Amino acid sequence: MSDTLPPWPQVPACYGWLSLDGRGRWRLKAETITHPGLIAFLNAHYTTDDDGCWFVNNGPQRVYVQLDSAPWILRLQPDGRFVTHAGRPAAIEGPIYLDGEGRVFMRTDAGPAALDDRDLAMLIAELRDAAERPADDASLAALLDGRDTGLNWHGQALVFLGNETAATRLGFIADPCPPEPAPGA
Repeated sequence: MSDTLPPWPQVPACYGWLSLDGRGRWRLKAETITHPGLIAFLNAHYTTDDDGCWFVNNGPQRVYVQLDSAPWILRLQPDGRFVTHAGRPAAIEGPIYLDGEGRVFMRTDAGPAALDDRDLAMLIAELRDAAERPADDASLAALLDGRDTGLNWHGQALVFLGNETAATRLGFIADPCPPEPAPGA
């Protein structure tokens, strides 16, 4: 009897079934997943490929995730720390980005992330200008006009994305698609 396990069967990757919304909720075919065990499984097996597509390893199958916002959704804690939707601590690496829809994105040690919109007011309340004064409406409006305002959050610069998407700036694929079949296939 052999001590080796048989190889996994070849199964196609799955697209268009699993998504992650802007508040870190998993959805299966647009229905929010609420089963704690399934959520724990998804969080534990969530990863990325070299192309910036995020997926869940389901045994031999990759189930690619459509991202409504970013691969990781962050909750801002009262002490200024960030925690991902999966409960993992995350540290910011570089500037914080604001898009035209008022969403906040950042690069973290966990990967590309977006701030849960429920924590936006807490983050804005802690924004400071170059003189360490609280941000005001005029400085936020100037930022949205594309002007450098010197706004920062705990020393991390706040940068307006303009026409660039967070996916482009942070290097992830928001809506993975199956590869095109080879000609003649």
